[in-house]
Amino acid sequence: EVQLQASGGGSVQAGGSLRLSCAASGIDFDNYAIAWFRQAPGKEREGVSCISSSLRSTFYTDSVKGRFTVVSDNAKNTVYLQMNNLKPEDTGVYYCAAANWIVEGLWDLAREYNYWGQGTQVTVSS
Repeated sequence: EVQLQASGGGSVQAGGSLRLSCAASGIDFDNYAIAWFRQAPGKEREGVSCISSSLRSTFYTDSVKGRFTVVSDNAKNTVYLQMNNLKPEDTGVYYCAAANWIVEGLWDLAREYNYWGQGTQVTVSS
């Protein structure tokens, strides 16, 4: 059974930092792409970042480049999203998702992912 467990959300002021964790089980971690999506109230789910072992690449949506960093600890089957200099527009529920194959140009499409974890709330106040 595949399970993704997201954690690490919370409430911070603008300029603060949070580190989200996505612990995965039941998948071959080395051969999966793990992505972070977020959804703000009234908005569609948005791809934030992705790390792909097969592509040996990381991807970020433009609004978080230079502020967010995604890393993978394969020994722990865990992916981390370090979020610095947080802004109110980063507020939302953050989800991690896994896919066994990712095309580079489609990493931010939710439909490409087979498995989803529960969300963790991130709230950034101004």
